[in-house]
Amino acid sequence: MTRATPPPALAALMAAVAAGGIVAGGLLETGLPAPPGQWLFIVMCMVTPAIGWLVAARRPDNVYGWLLLAAADCLGLGALGASILINLPTDRGPLAGIATVLASLFTVFYGLTWVVIPLLFPDGRLPSRRWRIGIWVAVVGITAHWAGLLLSTDMVYTVVFSKGNPLGLDGVAGLIAAAVSAAGQFVTFLVALSVLVSLVLRWWRSAAVERRVLRWMIIGVVGTLGGFVLMTLFPPDDYSVALGLLASMVTLPAAIVATVFRHGLLDIKVGIRGSRIFLVFDLRPTVDELLTELGPGLEEAEPVEQLGRLAGAVQAGLETRWAAVQLADGTRVVAGDEDGEAVLTVPAGLGHIACGPKDAGRFTAEDRRLLGALAVPIGLAIQNVGLAARLVNAQEAERRRIERNIHDGVQQQLVALIAGLELARATGGGTETLTLLREEARQTLTDLRELAAGIHPSVLSQGGLVEAVEERCSRLPVTTTVTTDPGLRARRFPDEIEGALYFTVSESVANALKHAEASRIEVRLTQAEGRLQAVVSDDGKGFDTAAAGRGRLGTPADRMNALGGGLQLTSGPGEGTSVRAWVPVPA
Repeated sequence: MTRATPPPALAALMAAVAAGGIVAGGLLETGLPAPPGQWLFIVMCMVTPAIGWLVAARRPDNVYGWLLLAAADCLGLGALGASILINLPTDRGPLAGIATVLASLFTVFYGLTWVVIPLLFPDGRLPSRRWRIGIWVAVVGITAHWAGLLLSTDMVYTVVFSKGNPLGLDGVAGLIAAAVSAAGQFVTFLVALSVLVSLVLRWWRSAAVERRVLRWMIIGVVGTLGGFVLMTLFPPDDYSVALGLLASMVTLPAAIVATVFRHGLLDIKVGIRGSRIFLVFDLRPTVDELLTELGPGLEEAEPVEQLGRLAGAVQAGLETRWAAVQLADGTRVVAGDEDGEAVLTVPAGLGHIACGPKDAGRFTAEDRRLLGALAVPIGLAIQNVGLAARLVNAQEAERRRIERNIHDGVQQQLVALIAGLELARATGGGTETLTLLREEARQTLTDLRELAAGIHPSVLSQGGLVEAVEERCSRLPVTTTVTTDPGLRARRFPDEIEGALYFTVSESVANALKHAEASRIEVRLTQAEGRLQAVVSDDGKGFDTAAAGRGRLGTPADRMNALGGGLQLTSGPGEGTSVRAWVPVPA
């Protein structure tokens, strides 16, 4: 089932809500005119909704952008709620309750930025299945922190909000809620420390390229957690609170911005042209761009070399350490250094494509779409490799057949003729001997002509396809009918087309005589709709095509495929056999 992709308008709406909450909350807190420091704080807090909107709008299938927007909304709405609580003239009423709920979203913001966003960087997936438990523990901790804080006693709120908690519980219940909140916060912080340790271990085990990416995320997590520690453990003076808030809310988004733009993750990068700075999107080449770039080289390359270049295109397009194209017989063509198990494998025609780990990050849905699109031309290339190999084998088999026929037939006749001539010269052979030797020479010449006709009949070169087929069928021992379209007899086609169709007809009628025990054969040559077609039908005993495979007409089929045509075999026990072969020709 395909996951539905959220619309870009939703990303814009979420970013607008976050930005509006940040601006309104900041200005409500200080009033107008706001001091420069407050404006600076507002601008820096805008980093989270900005990068979240950018990623979600450009890559809506990547859940990471939506996580950033969710965190930004919690930040913006939390700031708005906190500012309303600070400025409310009374601690009761509907607005006070709404403001308390909004302010409590700060706990969700911290949970997302401490645990979820670092852990799922950069493609929105967990590093391993084992982290599923960690995520559930974090969710329980964040929920306990949020619910407990929402219902905590006034004692917890008066540190920041002088009027207390409009929704707080009194007495022991309020203290229990505060304890639950503190326990949830502690659990979330422990999971965040585990995430930091996991990032450091991943950095330690990774290659240089991935290390540079993870380094920024580690810095962001250290800054975020360090800001919280600064606000919690040190005296709450203006300096420590401001620095702690700034580190908690800005360090991680800034690290994500640096990673995305500096290393081109998520296909977004900053470009500089003269005095202008601009964003470059879609750094990843499309399939059309890759094939356009490869096109001239593929046309000139041999089939196996084509596979090598396509494997290189997969490696470059997906930025993997290695990529391999494997044929059905196990042959592998590898681009890069294959140093481990394949991470992603997709079928491609009669083979498949295997990819090693990415240089940085993991495979995304966009990577899989690109690889699936590249599988089409790679599958065709694999098919061409198999076709070329079969044609080479067929040519080699034909060469051996001709060599065997010459050795066993004409060569022996020539040896005998030479021996007879030597004997006649030595004995002074008379008229009878010379007549016998002349007949042997004529028979040898006839055999040579028949052998040459099997290689490429002279009537095909001189008279064309129709005359060659008629001449071939005129010597058959069964009733054979050849019919053609009007005007086709006078048409000539390229040698490779006429040769391919002639030998397909020749082999088809030979099979009808040898295997089908046919008493009647019909051959029809037609040209229509840009196709030159030959159909050979017989009334023989037929056979099961599924059981026979492609053995009988494998070589003619390869010839047709090599010319862009095809061959279709229709038969059944007791139903005769029909062979239809066609190639494209100009109208």
